[in-house]
Amino acid sequence: MDPSARRHLSRDPVMRGLMRAAGPCVLKPQRRRSPYEALVRAIAHQQLTGKAAETILSRFLALYDGGRFPGPAELLATGDDSLRAVGFSRAKVASLKDIAGRTLDGTIPPRRVLARLPDEAVIERLVQVRGVGRWTVEMFLMFTLARQDVLPVDDYGVRNGFRIAYARDGLPRPRELAEFGLRWAPYRSVAAWYLWRAVDLHRAK
Repeated sequence: MDPSARRHLSRDPVMRGLMRAAGPCVLKPQRRRSPYEALVRAIAHQQLTGKAAETILSRFLALYDGGRFPGPAELLATGDDSLRAVGFSRAKVASLKDIAGRTLDGTIPPRRVLARLPDEAVIERLVQVRGVGRWTVEMFLMFTLARQDVLPVDDYGVRNGFRIAYARDGLPRPRELAEFGLRWAPYRSVAAWYLWRAVDLHRAK
């Protein structure tokens, strides 16, 4: 964890206590993963538990030689019935094909191009893809591009973690959380990670 992030977030006494309870932040972005692969995996995980999504992804990779991740042209050439058979819904199949097509036409550019864009520009570009909303791109910013100042205010886990950590009666509204979270900038991704941990710690009790 960046010592600067720890010092900055420690100014908030609640966050300081949460950091002490949860230990060092181990937010580990997948720096080698292409935007295409990251978004395909994100679609697989939507509305599923991690275990269920990984099972589907393993079946998906088994469709290709050596269990490797297919290129966008290979994915486009894969029959919808084959993708449905591994566990993807019709809507997800359509999203996967759109990700592949938009990678080939340049709408989803290489990682080096996205890395030069500000967060909002990345969001504006990627939400054009079918099935990819703001939350999905925020996860992409955090876990693929390693952006340190992303606060996914629509994420239930983040909102619930805030409720628990700050002893609120109910979930904060996204706008309220966004305004409150300004105090954590420019390390809001780290703060979000600790809010997720607040839920884990609460369950452990």
